Amino acid sequence: MQTIKGKAWKFGHDIDTDAIIPARYLSTTDPAELARHCMEDADPSFPGKVSPGDIVVAGKNFGCGSSREHAPLALKGAGVACVIAESFARIFYRNAINIGLPILESREAASALQEGDEVEVNLEDGVIRETGGGRIFRAVPFPPFMQEIIKRGGLINYVQERVKKGE
Repeated sequence: MQTIKGKAWKFGHDIDTDAIIPARYLSTTDPAELARHCMEDADPSFPGKVSPGDIVVAGKNFGCGSSREHAPLALKGAGVACVIAESFARIFYRNAINIGLPILESREAASALQEGDEVEVNLEDGVIRETGGGRIFRAVPFPPFMQEIIKRGGLINYVQERVKKGE
């Protein structure tokens, strides 16, 4: 079972890719460098306080704006293990899967979870649990092949592994 446990960091609606990683830092694709500036326009203290395994919780239309893989790379590089939002911009959704960043849509979890809540996410069944109060929320889990892409760390790793196996 693929389970993620971490602290929630809360953001609002329409967090665009420029808020996730400002355009002035797009001269690199190094996840560690991108991580140093992740979410700094939305919360300047975020890069210094996020820890590996933490979870971003947001409202509607997370990742809207320009199409850039830098946005999910910055989140993943910062140690964000999962993003839970009411909804995602479609291009961000695809880019996140391509680089192996788990994202789940759950209106109820996005609304109810607060910054600092300890959260446990089961990627296989889409169950989101706020561990302090025991509240449980549901998201539609990814189909098995998408779970495999995420488990392998992204689409490139997934394809390389399948090619090695002769599939």
